[in-house]
Amino acid sequence: MSRKIRNATPADARAILDIYAPYVTDTSITFETEVPTIEEFMERMENIQKSYPYLVYEVDGVVVGYAYASKHRERAAYRYSADVSIFVEPSYHKQGIGKALYTKLFDLLRDQGIYTVYACITVPNNASIGLHKSLGFTEAGVFHNDGYKLGKWHDVIWLEKSLREYDNPE
Repeated sequence: MSRKIRNATPADARAILDIYAPYVTDTSITFETEVPTIEEFMERMENIQKSYPYLVYEVDGVVVGYAYASKHRERAAYRYSADVSIFVEPSYHKQGIGKALYTKLFDLLRDQGIYTVYACITVPNNASIGLHKSLGFTEAGVFHNDGYKLGKWHDVIWLEKSLREYDNPE
C-alpha cells in the first residue's frame, strides 16, 4: 500500500470536496450548511494556497484526507498565527493519517514563520479533540451556543498549539 502526502492541486478539488460534503450535510463538524460547488471549492483552495499550505494524503493514488492552514484574523498583528483544518475520509480514521498530515503541515508553517496554530472544533467531537491534544494542542476557550445546525445549538472549543519559541519575529 503506497501512502504519500503532497501539496494539493486543482485536480484534487473533486476528491477533496467528496470527502468534505458528508461533513457538511450529515454533521455539525463544519458549520457550513450547503455543499459548495466545485467551482467555489476550487476558488477557496486557490485563495488559501496563495498564502498557506494545503496538503492531501493519498493511499494508492486516492486522496483520503486533507489539511490546510488559513488566516487566523484580519489585523496585521495576527500574521504569525494561523487556523488549521483537517478532514479524513471516515473509513480511514484511526490510521495515523491526521497525525501525519498535521505533522507535515506544522513543519511547513514553522518554516513559513508561523508561531501559533488554532483549531476550532464543534463539541462534542472526541475524536478530533483527541487528535489535536495528542499533538500538543491545549484548550484556549469555549464559545457556547456558537452555531445552529441540524436543529440544535452547538458549542465550539478553540484549541491552540505553539510551533516555536516566542522570540522577536522582526
